Amino acid sequence: MTTVNAMQLRVQDYLDERRRLGHALGIAGSRLLAFARFADDVGHKGPLTLQLIVDWVQGQATRATPITWARRLEIIRPFAKFCAQEDPSTAIPSADLFGRGHRRLTPHIYTDDEVAKLLLAAGGLLPAGSLRPATYQTLFGLIAATGLRLSEALNLRCINFDSAQSRLTIRETKFRKSRHVPLHPTATAVLERYRQQRDRRFGSAAADHFFVNRLGTCLARSTVHGVFQQLRSTLGWIARGDHAAPRIHDLRHTFICKRVKFWQRDGADIDHAMIALATYVGHAGVSHTYWYLTGVPDLMAVVGDRFERYASRTKEAGDA
Repeated sequence: MTTVNAMQLRVQDYLDERRRLGHALGIAGSRLLAFARFADDVGHKGPLTLQLIVDWVQGQATRATPITWARRLEIIRPFAKFCAQEDPSTAIPSADLFGRGHRRLTPHIYTDDEVAKLLLAAGGLLPAGSLRPATYQTLFGLIAATGLRLSEALNLRCINFDSAQSRLTIRETKFRKSRHVPLHPTATAVLERYRQQRDRRFGSAAADHFFVNRLGTCLARSTVHGVFQQLRSTLGWIARGDHAAPRIHDLRHTFICKRVKFWQRDGADIDHAMIALATYVGHAGVSHTYWYLTGVPDLMAVVGDRFERYASRTKEAGDA
C-alpha cells in the first residue's frame, strides 16, 4: 500500500470486517487506530514488524507496566493475524510476550463514608444553582446504588426510567442484552427529583438522554472521568487496590461485594442469590459475578467455599 495513511486504511478494513460480524470493538478500535496513526507517523512501510508493535505498546502506554503492555498486545494480535492472511511475513507477537493481560487486580472497595463524601462533593460542583451538581451527584449515586456500568448510565434515556414501577430499563448493553433493574424507593425518589430538574431546563422528550450536560445533550464519558478525577483529588483518596487510584468502575465492584456481604450476614442461599445478582448487573454468566469477589480478601472465603462444595458434590457423584 502506497498511500500516506496506509496503516490506518488497513486497520479500518479490519474493523469494518469485524464489525460486520457483530463485534463492537469500541475501545479496541480506538486503540488500533492510535497504533495505525503511530505507524504512519513514523513512516512505517511494509508488513507489521515485532519492533514496530513493541515500540507502540511500550512507548505509547500511559502507565508503563507489563500488564498494560500485555493488554495492548491483546488488541494488536488479532489485527496482526488479519494482516498475515494477505502477507505471511507479518510478525505475530507471542501472546505471553509481556505476561498475562488479564490478571485479577484488586479493586478499591469504597467505604460508606467515601461514597457519602463523593456525593457531597459532587453536589458542591460549580456553577452553583445549575443542573451540573445534581447531574453528577445523581449519576455517581445511581452507579453506587445499582452497580450499573458507566456506559449504561450515560446511555439511559428518559423513557428508560419508570418512576411508577421503580425500575430502569437497560437496553442493548455490553452483551447485546436488555434487562430491567428494580430500584430501591430512595433511589427512585432521587432520580425523579433529578428528572424534574432537567425537564424544567430541557424538556421531557422520551428519547432524550437522562443525564445531560449544560447544553442538554449526552454527557461525554471523558468529561465524566475528568470530573471524577477532580473530585477524587479534592477528597485526597489513597487507593487500597492494585490500580493507581480509585475508579468509577470500583463503585460497581463495591456494589456487588457489599451485596454478597449482606447476604452472608443474613444467612441467604449464596448460590441462588448470585444467579439473581448476575442477572441484575447484566453479566453473561454467574462466573463473571464471582470474579468480582476474587480481588477482595474477605470475600475469597465465599469463592473457596463455593468451590469446595462443588468439588465435594463432583467427587460424591463419581464415587456413586
